[in-house]
Amino acid sequence: MKNKKLRAFLYLTILLLIAFILLNMFSTYLSIKNSVQKSIANQNLVAARSIADSMDVKAYERFLNNQVKSPEYKDIKAYLEDAREKIGALYVYTIMVDNPKVSRAMITGFSKDHKGDFPIGGVCTVPPKQVQQAYQGKSFITGILDDPEYGDYLTVGVPIENQDGSIIGFLGIDVSADNINSINGKVLRSSIAILVYNGGFVIMLLVTFFVVQKWYQKELTREVGDTEDTYQSEFQSLIASVRSLRHDFSNHIQVIHGLLKLEENDKALDYLTGLSKEVHSIGSMKLDVTHPGLSVLLETKKLSAQNYNIDIEIDVSPNSFNRVKTIDLIKLLSNVIDNAIEATVELPEQERRMNIACKADDEKYSFRVTNTGPMISAFDQENIFISGFSTKKPQKGKVRGQGLFIVKDLINRYDGEIQVQSNEKETSVTMMIPVNGRPV
Repeated sequence: MKNKKLRAFLYLTILLLIAFILLNMFSTYLSIKNSVQKSIANQNLVAARSIADSMDVKAYERFLNNQVKSPEYKDIKAYLEDAREKIGALYVYTIMVDNPKVSRAMITGFSKDHKGDFPIGGVCTVPPKQVQQAYQGKSFITGILDDPEYGDYLTVGVPIENQDGSIIGFLGIDVSADNINSINGKVLRSSIAILVYNGGFVIMLLVTFFVVQKWYQKELTREVGDTEDTYQSEFQSLIASVRSLRHDFSNHIQVIHGLLKLEENDKALDYLTGLSKEVHSIGSMKLDVTHPGLSVLLETKKLSAQNYNIDIEIDVSPNSFNRVKTIDLIKLLSNVIDNAIEATVELPEQERRMNIACKADDEKYSFRVTNTGPMISAFDQENIFISGFSTKKPQKGKVRGQGLFIVKDLINRYDGEIQVQSNEKETSVTMMIPVNGRPV
């Protein structure tokens, strides 16, 4: 089921990638197409203004007063045909707009090989929207028009003004859609690199997403594994302590049973009194610690220490210690405390003492573990944080020299410091972590 979901997710991601690339290419194509069309239209609008300004306006006014193929008509027509050829337009012509709905072509400039002529006053194909603009005296630009007789083209128009500044008509230019598409194709071909780059960028984003996701899953797996190992270790330690207590309880019952059987009632009572004090000590071990994970850890370690008859004191300030991740806090303290317990049990019971202090102020967290036990030499103190180095005797099936190496690595990640002080009487390990250090 998991593989099917992963495969489905992969297929969906690939489909989305293809869709994004196609959508990106299509949007780029439309953007280029619209930009080319707009640029060509603006260029021809400028050309139309230049042609209109250079036209013999007085001759055109005489033609308008007598709308026949007069000498004025022929002269203006020749002028328009010459202008058409120079700018490479499809048609150049004058327009009459005397109502807001329909425009009429007056004089049209064709190419030399064009057969026939457009009638004077013939209705133009300028759309109503642009006719309305022209009727208001404004220049206009159409989209590409589909004309079954003259082909597809784009039209621009500018006012023709007489010497008094009055609008007496419009100068129109038709630009062939083939020319626009040809230029559009050239621009698209020159923009292939951009399209490829955009597609590559999308692929790069997807690859980056997969790499980050893979890294995150790996880190999460490692973190979960470390967490599980740490809690399994603490859980096994707790179980071992409970087993030891159960074993001791069985022994106590046997002793009491034997004393009562021998009718040594006073000795049995004394034995029960001492046992009651020990049980009360264990029963009152609950610590007033705000941090839940730290509370469980310290209670477990206190029980373990008492199981070895170690006189242990714990002092924890009321702070959440939330600058340090719970799993990291447990790794730091459990490794150091376990080392302290192992060192302490080497002494006679009356000399076994430990102290655990967890303090916090505005600047730093301070964790100190002190224990009686053998002195750590200067040489060992220099090498104690190296992976694989240990001052303890090797035990079958148990890896040595990793605990303090892990602690040192964690301390470095939190920009902290660790100090080891040891003499013939006791050893203390102090770990300090700044409250405002770099995030981990």
